[in-house]
Amino acid sequence: MKKILRVDMTRQATAYEAVPKSLQLFGGRGTVAKILTDEIDPACDPLSPGNKLIVCPGLFADTSAPCSGRISIGGKSPLTGTIKEANAGGIAAKKLAGLDIYAVIVEGKPDNNSWWILSISEKGAELLSANAYAGLNNYALSEKLMKDFGSDIGIVSIGTAGERGYPNSTVQITDPDGRPSRAAARGGLGAVMGSKKLKAIVIDYSGKPAWDYDDKAQFVKSSKAYSKGIMANPISGQAMPALGTAVLVNATNAGGILPTRNFKTGKFDQVEAISGEHIAELQAERGGKMRHACHPGCVIQCSNIYNDKSGNYLTSGFEYETIALLGANCGISDIDTIARMDRMCDDFGLDTMETGCTIGVCMEAGKIEFGDSVGAIALVQEIIDGTEFGKLMGQGTEKTGKHLGVTRIPTVKGQSLAGYDPRGLKGTGVTYAVCPMGADHTAGNALGNPTVDPTKKEGQVALSTQLQVGMALFDNLGMCIFSGFCTADPENLQHLVDMFAAKFGGDWNVDKLMGIAVQTLIMEKQFNTAAGFTEKDNRLPEFMYTEKLDTVDTVFDITDEELKAAIPF
Repeated sequence: MKKILRVDMTRQATAYEAVPKSLQLFGGRGTVAKILTDEIDPACDPLSPGNKLIVCPGLFADTSAPCSGRISIGGKSPLTGTIKEANAGGIAAKKLAGLDIYAVIVEGKPDNNSWWILSISEKGAELLSANAYAGLNNYALSEKLMKDFGSDIGIVSIGTAGERGYPNSTVQITDPDGRPSRAAARGGLGAVMGSKKLKAIVIDYSGKPAWDYDDKAQFVKSSKAYSKGIMANPISGQAMPALGTAVLVNATNAGGILPTRNFKTGKFDQVEAISGEHIAELQAERGGKMRHACHPGCVIQCSNIYNDKSGNYLTSGFEYETIALLGANCGISDIDTIARMDRMCDDFGLDTMETGCTIGVCMEAGKIEFGDSVGAIALVQEIIDGTEFGKLMGQGTEKTGKHLGVTRIPTVKGQSLAGYDPRGLKGTGVTYAVCPMGADHTAGNALGNPTVDPTKKEGQVALSTQLQVGMALFDNLGMCIFSGFCTADPENLQHLVDMFAAKFGGDWNVDKLMGIAVQTLIMEKQFNTAAGFTEKDNRLPEFMYTEKLDTVDTVFDITDEELKAAIPF
């Protein structure tokens, strides 16, 4: 039977409780929204005892559904002040599901400076001293934890960035190879975990769970059909397995929306040097891998293993947004430098997107020159070393840019834009503006949608709304959003509905299933309203409205009034 694990950091106590009926048809992002809305004061200080850290799998984590191993991490964000859910791959979600854990709720705050590890296994849950692990970054930490607890554990951890409370800090999750390369990256949730003095969660489970289905035979049948739909899609079945998300580098550059030189232009003249095609060539020579599963059951396998010039492992999950924002956005064309910064960020516990935009505003201010690879690595090292300026950069792009007097600061609600310029991809711009969690492309990315012209304003609000509902659904199911590309085919969407009905029972259709996502978005908006956010906060940075993007010859011209129609519920 599913259960909630509640962890009281003030008393260093753990307790299991039943899952209330009001939560039972939410998972992942919906679970985060429901618990935070019900249990915390939205006006609380994100790093105070009043905030809570939620760690939970999705509704399909205890099934054989393809790509269903995503884990959600949630809390009130110290970067944005909004509600926040960030999700990642890795092995933690399936292990929690195997232990019948619906959610882990971490609350309170110790009265002293002791650090703790939460150990979860079939024997139960307990808090153990982590003082011997404090100060370790994620790679060394994971290696030591696997030595001490066993090699088959799943780990959810923070690096020193989270310990220091940096608003640009991640929660890292180990992948199937035991590497802490999967980041719940956005919003500074590593700082929330650090404020609880929780260094890591160790999940020890390697059994074969007896998962429950209302109709197992039907679930298996529909799941297999859905998997075939994923692999028949040219993006999820061909392009992404071949080149990973880096397949988008050349595509966004061709569309004129690749952020370059702090969003000054949408084209990078050295794009081939950072493209997925070039990465594939290098890794073929170096013994890396372009097809790699970031979590169990992934049929797309768009992760990768990036080896350095000597053929040694450097990083994994080297994704488009990292390459775009640490690369083109900073004018950097040395792909090994970008990969090196990705490794530094994963190890220390920094969001690569926020870090890339932070370095971009430093370059805009003349701190270093655009294209300065050595200088960029030195800036990341300053964050790690905790110099005075490094501590400022750890606060994120907006605070760094304002301190330096930069006017072109690419943020919404305090969070940096992702790797798509919204002046040339306006549906994603709508999502950036109205998303409850800041400029989050995974909340509804319009890239490649054939129904609207991405440079025109017509149809973008409706498109973003549709995409936000769809993505919120996948975040509830705990499925990778890339597995949803195939749902443009109504037959595959019906397979998804049939899977849900076979798992949970009852009569389900598309509208009813999407209702879970709509309720999630409603709760997120309610939380932000109670936290003091208004429609005036649903706005892109001012330069997006006044500076034309040269590659598409347009500004972001969707008005505040028009944006009010986005997610109108």
